[in-house]
Amino acid sequence: MLHHMSVREKIIVMIAVMSGLFLAALDQSIVSTALPTIVRDFHGLNELSWVVTAYLLTSTITIPIAGKLSDIFGRRKVLLVGITIFVLGSMLTGVSWNMASLIAFRAIQGIGGGVLMSSAFAVIGDLFVPAERSRWQGIFGAVFGLSSVIGPLLGGFFTDNVSWRWCFYVNVPIGILAFVLIFRFLPTILAKHAQKGIDYLGAVLLSTGLASLLLGLTWGGTEYSWGSWQIISLLVAAITLISSFIWHESRTHDPLMPLSIFKNSVFRVSAIMLFLVGVAMFGAIVYVPLFAQTVQGASATNSGIILLPLVIALTITSVISGQIIARTGKYKKMAIFGTFITTGALFWLATLQPSSSHADLIMRMIPLGMGLGIMMPLFNLIVQNAFPQKMLGVVSSSVQLFRGIGSTIGVAFMGTLLNHTLNNRIAALSNNSFVDQLHKQGMDLNANTLQQVLSSEGQAKVISQIATLPHAAQSMASTVFHSFVSASQQALSTAITHVFLAGGTVLIAACVLVFFLKEIPLRKSMESDHGPV
Repeated sequence: MLHHMSVREKIIVMIAVMSGLFLAALDQSIVSTALPTIVRDFHGLNELSWVVTAYLLTSTITIPIAGKLSDIFGRRKVLLVGITIFVLGSMLTGVSWNMASLIAFRAIQGIGGGVLMSSAFAVIGDLFVPAERSRWQGIFGAVFGLSSVIGPLLGGFFTDNVSWRWCFYVNVPIGILAFVLIFRFLPTILAKHAQKGIDYLGAVLLSTGLASLLLGLTWGGTEYSWGSWQIISLLVAAITLISSFIWHESRTHDPLMPLSIFKNSVFRVSAIMLFLVGVAMFGAIVYVPLFAQTVQGASATNSGIILLPLVIALTITSVISGQIIARTGKYKKMAIFGTFITTGALFWLATLQPSSSHADLIMRMIPLGMGLGIMMPLFNLIVQNAFPQKMLGVVSSSVQLFRGIGSTIGVAFMGTLLNHTLNNRIAALSNNSFVDQLHKQGMDLNANTLQQVLSSEGQAKVISQIATLPHAAQSMASTVFHSFVSASQQALSTAITHVFLAGGTVLIAACVLVFFLKEIPLRKSMESDHGPV
């Protein structure tokens, strides 16, 4: 390992690695404020969740494989490959021509993002002992916060003033800079005593098994009924492939994911916690900008500004919690506090109404940001502390795998929930006479039509059309239209707040589980004294 490096050299290396992490984190946040416009342009509100799911699906599958490869070939080579794939995916996403191409190219981005996320956090463990890692974990969390501050603002600015496509093109110069910094400053880091074999069969079984599972859960009840042969086939394939993966891992000499790590109670609790957080948070947070834009009428730029309190709270809390853990060497109380405040914030978000002001939304996002700031970097530190150095890449990527699976399932589940609730509400709008006008224009009343009409451009278009009517008819037409807008905003508000409510409900289980987290004092050396706990 790199104990001989000076503090200055380590800081330069960390800046180089953080530039790659910033690249992946920026892409997650910059898209959020552009999504409503993208799906409106491509008439794909029903596929909104897939823009996120495609990224999460491929990044989730990539994480454990990239973690193993970084132990074998070194973090530097793997990070450079990850950045290259990510930049290529960003360029392709920028030129996408419909929802299908956009989703496909987002999947390519996800592969690069999975490599970056897996390897970047492992570098912290390579350079610092556990007692020092919490400071850097907190700073890495702040990088997420910084990217989240810049991302929504850039996304909103590009969407309103240039084109949403620049939300992806902007990754190219940032990616080139990250590539140069990592190529120049990050030395080759290899884990001592790490198993050098590559478990190709395990990688294939895990990848295909996870893909089948996540596709089955995503398409079930939306693209196909739960009892359809497509969904049943995918779920049966998932069970078969994942069972085969577990059987294979128990017998191979160079497992992709050693099953012995599950004997460690710290790993088990942390993995399940991150799975639950992934389901709740990454499923729900996607819909905050959608609420701001379609229900509250905010522009893409303003919906980015509205997110600022969340990400500022996340950034500050992440750094402070990292410093507290570094000074005290204890993390359990912090984990409990972060879990409870995040859960409460989601339930508070679920109380939003169409009449809620931007201030009401902002007040609810501050505790959400605080909870995220504590929880996002914490469990990676906890798991790294519980295992020896030679398992660093494997355990870091494995615990992130569970967060990735939870995130993918969460986005898919929340998308299904939103569409189901919204479709039921749309049926109740069919009696409004404005719907007859839509039908005369050859437009069906569905989620995509609703979003187009509720946009500021859509409402301005209808109002301008009303202005051309005879004076006697204008008042009635205006009343009918505004009645439709009000009912539609209520329908969308209900659908989105149901998503927040579901996220908070999921985290109730995390509030119970976190008390079972065993606290192990942070080590002051690289090697672990702890076996399975």
